[in-house]
Order: sequence, then structure tokens, then C-alpha cells
Amino acid sequence: MTKKFRMKTYTDTGKKDTRSGFGAGLTELGRTNPNVVALCADLVGSLKMQDFIDENPERFFQVGIAEANMMGMAAGLTIGGKISFAGTFANFATGRVYDQIRQSIAYSGKNVKICASHSGVTLGEDGATHQILEDIGLMKMLPGMTVINTCDFNQTKAATLAIAEHDGPVYLRFGRPKVANFTPEDQKFEIGKAVQLYEGEDVTIIATGHLVWEAIQAAQKLSEKGISADVINIHTIKPLDAEAIIKSVKKTGCVVTAEEHNFLGGLGESVARTLAENNPAPQEFVATQDTFGESGTPEQLFEKYGLNAEAIIKATEKVLKRK
Repeated sequence: MTKKFRMKTYTDTGKKDTRSGFGAGLTELGRTNPNVVALCADLVGSLKMQDFIDENPERFFQVGIAEANMMGMAAGLTIGGKISFAGTFANFATGRVYDQIRQSIAYSGKNVKICASHSGVTLGEDGATHQILEDIGLMKMLPGMTVINTCDFNQTKAATLAIAEHDGPVYLRFGRPKVANFTPEDQKFEIGKAVQLYEGEDVTIIATGHLVWEAIQAAQKLSEKGISADVINIHTIKPLDAEAIIKSVKKTGCVVTAEEHNFLGGLGESVARTLAENNPAPQEFVATQDTFGESGTPEQLFEKYGLNAEAIIKATEKVLKRK
């Protein structure tokens, strides 16, 4: 007889894009922290910065399509005590300007917040040239860089407020599509602290960003099959909450990681290293498989690249056989 589990219900309060959560957080910071300044590389509408600009025109710098200049300016502004929020698409916020980030921001620990929208494949129709799937890997390898990948509007807003209080460089990764908004509206975002969504015994599912909602859907369907999943929302890739990961996997004995990123260099490999050092266990990776993206709707691309709830269920069934 199949076991049934009573599971906490997570309610989608209405689809919202995570980039709008960033915009809402930045607007609030404009009202509460006079040291916050914003820079953008000709993507004000996409980054939802207009309200901040309208209220604080003297604290905004439109750099144009010159992202390397933007990173240098953002670094320089911090020398005078400003907290720089530099926004553009994830591809142009990392791959295009990696040298400037490394030399001008990370090396000297500048208080710059690199805020990257349109990450992963879910930016959709703009296609492979814009769909960076390597950015988490690039950024987590920089010494002193904090790397955050939020899952919904509310969490992105809370993270935006939190990183202003954190002294040092941060990479905040969010996206374009309207997705489920299910985390608490009044949450306090704790950098480096995992969020436990479900308690389970059979398998650990660790998800980040847009894959968190997919992991919730997968866990609910797995429960109908008698499989109880420990589901963890890892919003901070670095510093990683190793304690939460080890505690969970010691209990369940296996793990599935889920991310909208290449399986090389992403969350999954950070989890694998943590487990290799502390508690080796079978692991399956829900991620893109060393590939570029392509043009399509977010739903089509999630299906093609195996990034949805169904892919998490398949990975779970596979890893359970390896226990």
C-alpha cells in the first residue's frame, strides 16, 4: 500500500517576475539608505529601475552599452562610501566583464552589488547569445564574492534589501519570466542560510532559483508515490549552507540538485564537493548538460533541457535505486 504524507501547502499568490522584486527592493533602498546608488547599461526597463530613478535622479548613472565601464564606475563609487547596485542582463554582467569584476571589484573587496536579470534559459526568445548558463560557476570562483540566486518576487526583494547591509561584493541572480510567488512577503533574508521547505526521509532535493517551485511540485507528486522528500531552497550558492546539506543527506542517504545552470560549475558541484568531504552519497543533477541554450518560451526550454518538475521526479527515482 502506498504511503500518504501530509504536506505543507505553498500557495502561488500570483505570478510575478523576480526582476520586479529587485526593482521593488531597490526602490525601497532609495528611500531608506542615502548611500545606495544605481548604475545600468541601457536596460532600465528590463531591470525595473525606473521608480528608483524617478525618486533619486542624482543617484543614478546611465552608462549605456558599456558594461566594462559600468563595473569600473561602480567600484570607484564605493571608495567614497557609496553602495553601488550595477544592473544588466546576466550574460553581460558576468561573461562580458569578468576581467573588470575580478580586478576592480573582487580583488579589492569593493562593496559592489552586481544585479543580473535574464539569467539562464528562461529569458526565452532572445536565444543562446543572451542565455548564460555558466555565470554561477564564474562568480562563485572569485574570492570573497557572495553568490545569490533567488526563487520568486518576494525572496528577490528581501535579498536586495539584505545585500545592501552586507559589506563586500555580491552577485544577485534573478530572471525575466513571471513565475510563482510563494515565499513570505515579510521574510527576512539571511545570506548563507538554507530554507527548509519540506521534511522527508527518502531523498534530499536541493534547488535554487526558478527550480525551487519545480522542486515543490515534484515533491508533492513524489508523495503520491509514497516517496517523502526533504526539500531545501538554497538561495545562497556561496557561502553555501553546508550544515543544512550534510544534516539532510545523512538522514536521507541520497540527493538531487536542481538548477537553471550548467551542471559543470553550478550548485550541484558545490553540493557534491561538500558531500565528498563530509558525507559521500549518490547524487543526480537536474541542470543543463554542457550546452548552450536556444530561442523558445521558458516552458519549452525547461522541457527540452530537462529542468522541470518531471525531470526532478525522474532524477529522484534514479538516485533512489543507487542508495
